[in-house]
Amino acid sequence: MKSCRKWVKPLATFKHISSKNADYGAAEQYLTFEHDEFTMKPTLDKNGRLLPRDDYRIASLNCGGEDFAIACMRSNLKYGKNQKREDVKSHHYIISFDPRDAQDNGLTVDRAQQLGEQFCKEHFPGHQALVCTHPDGHNHSGNIHVHIVINSLRIAEVPLLPYMERPADTREGCKHRCTDAAMEYFKAEVMEMCHRENLYQIDLLNGSKNRVTEREYWAKRKGQAALDKENSTLAAKGEPPKPTKFETDKEKLRGAIRAALSSALSFEDFSGKLLQQGVTVKESRGRLSYLTPDRTKPITARKLGDDFDRAAVLEALTINAQNAARAAETPAPRQEYPRSIKDRLQRNKAAINAPKNDGVQRMVDIAAKRAEGKGKGYEKWATLHNLKQMAATMSIYEESGFSSLEELEAALAAASAELSSVHAELKAVESTLHEKRDLQKQLLAYIKTKPARDGLKAQKTEKARKNYREQHESDFMIAEAATRYFKAQGISKLPASKTLQAEIEQLMREKNSLYNEYREKRERTKELQTVKSNIEQILRREPERRKGRDNER
Repeated sequence: MKSCRKWVKPLATFKHISSKNADYGAAEQYLTFEHDEFTMKPTLDKNGRLLPRDDYRIASLNCGGEDFAIACMRSNLKYGKNQKREDVKSHHYIISFDPRDAQDNGLTVDRAQQLGEQFCKEHFPGHQALVCTHPDGHNHSGNIHVHIVINSLRIAEVPLLPYMERPADTREGCKHRCTDAAMEYFKAEVMEMCHRENLYQIDLLNGSKNRVTEREYWAKRKGQAALDKENSTLAAKGEPPKPTKFETDKEKLRGAIRAALSSALSFEDFSGKLLQQGVTVKESRGRLSYLTPDRTKPITARKLGDDFDRAAVLEALTINAQNAARAAETPAPRQEYPRSIKDRLQRNKAAINAPKNDGVQRMVDIAAKRAEGKGKGYEKWATLHNLKQMAATMSIYEESGFSSLEELEAALAAASAELSSVHAELKAVESTLHEKRDLQKQLLAYIKTKPARDGLKAQKTEKARKNYREQHESDFMIAEAATRYFKAQGISKLPASKTLQAEIEQLMREKNSLYNEYREKRERTKELQTVKSNIEQILRREPERRKGRDNER
């Protein structure tokens, strides 16, 4: 299958590739056999035979028990579609999960395969499909990812889904369209799936600071491989190596722009600094583009990333100007914070979803474990474990500025209250989101019945209207059910589909932000609970130690 490369990033991502390759069997071959990651050609053994992948899960949907390739070609012939060279024959969607999900959140290849099949059934109904899960990505990154390959032809009529814009998007014998609106919807659904499964993720609905295309990614990979090979040759000859890190032209341009932005105070100053590097800044219709000396066509800011568009550049220049104005004033004496406060402020800047490997853990009650029958080996481990956790507990206790157990309990109560507040807010947003989705479902169902309702108005006689209703009974039942729902919700004027979809996407963003805040509050509360439990255990052990020392005397 042409251009069927795995585009892997170290966070949950979603990607789409369309293919005009008429050989549907190539898709299955790519998914099940080893391929060279640079040439994308099958890897062969010494006998010239294909090498199967070490581990994968694969399933076909809506193929009627036939091979995926045969089922697709049979359907194409039946409906007379996908017969031209320029026709898009298949669509390839890739869901890549965070590498940490396997260890931190228990994601397995089998579970990822189930999620992929469920996603395919919900969002690509009526399409023949292959769903295949691989346990690893490029460079052995360890991220589980799911490939969904669908025949572009739809073999059954399906309900009108939120990303569909035309009546043909639901009809049997018509083709799937991956529009910008569809990609936004799919990304929102992937985010929702990650929330539901308690997996790591990023906000897929917002842009990227550094937008790296698949072409740039592979140019960097190939350039780095060539550079490493050249440096190995130079090292063997005893000659000094070249720079060890390969940079694409876009990477160099991003570096030059950031260097100019770091010190520029105005747009003219910014343009002048870039011009010294041979880069010309152009502005057209409120959008920036950058022309390098080796190109005749400028590179738009959109292709570089959100950090390089007009709004981001002007914001950075404004901040630089404000900082320069403040620096020109008489500086006030700088307040030096205690080390413990500095450490806490630095710790709070850590990424919200970063796995916490150095957190404090509960101390073990060795006496209770000994009573349960634990042996000397366990007791030796538990003693060492308790010493480590005691040190970690006292470190957090001192860094947090606590001077008594009462202060710790007050901080824990406050953290628990904040956690409850964020949780309540998150549940409220989830409830509103659920209501909006229900409304969207009813609205789409009602819109789909419009041709039948308009047809009824065109009937001239009562008998004709009665016969027409009988012929379209299912449509009118759906319309009446939707009308009852609207009345029960007190909706007198139906919202526009695009407006409702925008509200849902906004709620998804709010939910994503609140979910990250909730996880942070939960980790802080858990940490304080553990510190409190450990402090209480330490205090319980002190009288025993004193009693033992008195007996020795």
